[in-house]
Amino acid sequence: MEIGAGKGHITKALAQKCRNVVSYEIDPALYHTLKSALPPNVKLYLRDFLKAPLPEMPYKVFANIPFSQTTSIVRRLTEGERLPEKAWLILEKGAAKRFCGHPKETSFSLCLRPYFNMRILHFFRREDFHPAPRVDVVLLEFAKKPEPDIPLAEQKAFQRFVRYSQKYGLWGSRALLTKKQVSTALRLAGLPGIAPSGDILYVQWLCLFRCWLRFGRKIGR
Repeated sequence: MEIGAGKGHITKALAQKCRNVVSYEIDPALYHTLKSALPPNVKLYLRDFLKAPLPEMPYKVFANIPFSQTTSIVRRLTEGERLPEKAWLILEKGAAKRFCGHPKETSFSLCLRPYFNMRILHFFRREDFHPAPRVDVVLLEFAKKPEPDIPLAEQKAFQRFVRYSQKYGLWGSRALLTKKQVSTALRLAGLPGIAPSGDILYVQWLCLFRCWLRFGRKIGR
């Protein structure tokens, strides 16, 4: 699947490598110009990808996405039941680093980790593109984990837990867990306590989320 066919450079390359290609283009002029130039194994749709249904069968994504829609597109691909087996997205380097949790984890990067391994595969030169972008551009890979660290049915709950805890803290008057629950859960799991810096490892988030599901306060109480 391709998001944003544009002039069809990537679309035609994908058609040579893949049995079937589904591509979306939102611009009517580009769509009508490209449609007649594509081989029969490509289905091109004049449609906003963000409003299109995701495939029910296993699928992969390769796309040079519009930078202004980066977050929305990544959310669309990584939240819900129909996750891609892999996605290779050409996007701005700063966004790619944030998704990978560099230089530090964000709520977004933490919520991706239960389901995907992420890595930057390629650093483009600005002159690789015409017109040349004003920012550095990379190819970022999302590879779906064979077994998720958290069931998909609990994805929304994990997102709420992480975002709420980052806003209000892991313990305190508005926190979802008590300080004793946090320390006990980490100790029983054989994990170190929370660092003095306040940085929390991904594996610690997983442990505390499971503790919250069993013993913690409900959000909104």
